Formats: sequence, structure tokens, C-alpha cells
Amino acid sequence: MFQKILIANRGEIAVRVIRACKEMGVQTVAVFSTADRDALHVALADESYCIGGPRPQDSYLNQDAILTVAVETGASAIHPGYGFLSENPGFARACEECGVVFVGPSPEVIEQMGNKDNARRIARESGVPVTPGCDLLSSPEQAVREAERIGCPVLIKARAGGGGRGIRRVDDPAEAGRAFTEASSEAQASFGDGNCYMEKFVEHAHHVEVQLLCDSHGDVLTLGERECSVQRRNQKLLEESPCPCLPDDVRPALYESARAMARAVGYTGVGTIEFLYTDDGHYYFMEMNTRLQVEHPVTEFVTGIDLVKWQLRVAAGARLPMRQDEVHVTGHAIECRINSETREGVPSCGKVTMLHVPDGPWVRFDSAMYEGMNVPPYYDSMLGKLIVYAQTREEAIRKMRSALGELAIEGISDNSELQLDILNDPEFLSGTYHTDLMGHILGKR
Repeated sequence: MFQKILIANRGEIAVRVIRACKEMGVQTVAVFSTADRDALHVALADESYCIGGPRPQDSYLNQDAILTVAVETGASAIHPGYGFLSENPGFARACEECGVVFVGPSPEVIEQMGNKDNARRIARESGVPVTPGCDLLSSPEQAVREAERIGCPVLIKARAGGGGRGIRRVDDPAEAGRAFTEASSEAQASFGDGNCYMEKFVEHAHHVEVQLLCDSHGDVLTLGERECSVQRRNQKLLEESPCPCLPDDVRPALYESARAMARAVGYTGVGTIEFLYTDDGHYYFMEMNTRLQVEHPVTEFVTGIDLVKWQLRVAAGARLPMRQDEVHVTGHAIECRINSETREGVPSCGKVTMLHVPDGPWVRFDSAMYEGMNVPPYYDSMLGKLIVYAQTREEAIRKMRSALGELAIEGISDNSELQLDILNDPEFLSGTYHTDLMGHILGKR
């Protein structure tokens, strides 16, 4: 196991990794921007170093500064968390060149699967179903022709990046040219890659993802699935495991598809294969996330497996201690993302003047927030993640309602009331909700 690792991130995920390292007896190095000088991850780490100004490109995306700190402090590995440099093959390659282990898959695998157009080809070659579509678009005129051929609605999607950027829905082929130009421009600005492809938009679908854990010895495990259909502007708000609408006879095929893709690229570490599942029993590959997911705690609750610790162990060369038939999913877990935003989704920043966090059996709040901290305007709006576990979905929903009712944050706006709206919605309660759920909920107001 590593003696010392650097965490190239901030906020709740940096705190989560530091806590895992402390439990494993691993020393930690934190890096921070000038805006995060008083952040919790800075205080919790064994060593902390300022690497630049508040803008991400000056600090958390500053590869040279991060690698310099890693080398000078003797860190043998870098955990990238999620976001920032977590899916950057160039950074993973630079770590290798500096003799530092990148906690994640190889640069080549990140490159292969981060290119969503290429990932679709790998899925097809692995026998995994994909939605009808086309490869990279070269012009607005081609976008119009392909939309006519495939049939609307379609999605134009950036082949790079994520987070809902570089995506446009097209309901009329005549709109495809403009949508392609907009998606390409947004992707170029966000990811430095304006290439886009097109795929059929699957209406009334469920966003279901399968958690993978793979070692460097060829062992591949699936650790259940998560239902992630509660989204606003392509950003997830609430996740649960297991997926309440997924039939037991579909699960084995879904898991085997995920394993097939992992084996096809020689995947190592934790990763997620995302699928669209339809009510008629069909599923289609969407993309792979070659990193730890924000929603990993729900999988930890239902499997009893600490994904961050095993991510570190696998990166250090350890072999997985179990076989697939020894993985058991029990009970039900729900995660609500607590964001600093108004009810309309406008980001909020400022000083947290009061904070009360719910507690009790099987209630977990992953956060870097504390009373008196300043929430800066430069980064993602997520303040933390409230996660609960119970034996049944109904119990888990009641537990989450109780926890949200107890959570109190003053000084900034947060979305806990919106989360309660979701948990009280009849469509959500039925367990058969789709990716359009938030449109229905917000439309009721």
C-alpha cells in the first residue's frame, strides 16, 4: 500500500479520500486554491499546499503545480477524485512520467472510453446494445441529413467531457444544424474538443448505471446498479440502489454487458457503465465514467464495500478478495445531492452562518461544509450528499424525508426543499419514474 498520496481535488470528495486514507494508515497531501485556504480538506490532511488562484485553471487544473507538489513531498500516488483532472488522459500520462501512480485506469483506457464516439464502437464490438445513431458529424448540413435518417427526437452529443455540457436535443431535423453548431461550440469551450456525434433520443427511459471494480490481475466485479433518472439540466439530483423498476431477469444481462466492456479495454480500478433502460425490457449503452462517481455511497451501503479503499488498494496492485458470486446487494439506499442553489437552480454562495446535520443509524452526510465557512463562487455548487440506508425502499424514503427535514443550512440557499418535493411525488414513489421526472415536478409549480 502507498505510504503517502496527494489528493488532487477539493470539497467533499477530498475529505472522503482523506478519511479513507487515515483509516488505512496512509499519509495525505492536500492542494488548495487561495479561495480554499480555510477549507476542511486543507485542515484534515497531513500536509497542505497552496497551488494557485481561485479559478480552477490556476489551481485544481494546474497539472504542473500539482505534480511538483507530489514529487517534492514524496507522494507515491495521486487520487484525482471526480471532476477536474479525474478523466484527463494527459494528466494520467504525466503522473506516469513523474513516477507517481495515478489512482485510476491507464491513460490509454481513459482516452478510449472518454471518447464517447469510440466507446460506442467498443460497445458494439463487445456485443453490447447501443442506440441507433451515427459517428462524428462534420457539418451542420450532415447533422440535418442524419437527423432525417435516424428520426427525431435525437441527441447531438460531445464526444469528450461530461456534466451535461455539449448536448442538444433535436425534435425537428430542420433544427439539427443549429443544434450541432451550439453543441460543438459549447464542447470546444468546455473540453477543447468540439467533435460531436448523434444518437436516437430514447423517450421515457431510465438512466441506470452499473458499478465496476476491477483489479490489474484480470478480475472484474459488478457491484449492483443505481437508478439515476432524477436529473435537471442533465445533472443528477437523486440516486438510489437498487433500481426499483429493473426486473430480476434483466439484471444478469446488464451486468454481463458491463463486464464485457471492462474486459474489452482491460479496465482497472472503479468505473461505471451507464445505460438507458426502457419499459419494454431493452437497454442501451450510453457511456463509461472512468472514475469514482459522486453517487458511490449508495453502492457502499447496499454492498458493504468501501469503494475508495478498494480503489486505492487496486491502484497499489492488490487483488480483489472476492468472486462475483460473493457480492451481495441487500436493502435499499438513497442519496440526495445538497446543492447551494435557489429553488430555480441559480447557484448561491456566501457564508454558512448555521449548520445542523442529521444523524442516526444508517444516515450519512458526506460534505466539507462547516459552520462559518465561505462557499466560493468558482466551483461546483454541490455542498454535500445526504445518504440513507434501510431494509426496504419505502423505509429508505421515510428515512430520507426525516433526514432532509432535520438538515438546516443558513446563510446560503440550498435545494433540500426540492429534494422533499421529489420524495413526495407520486411518480417517484411508484418507482417507475423516467428521466423526464423533473420536468413533471417543476411543471407542477
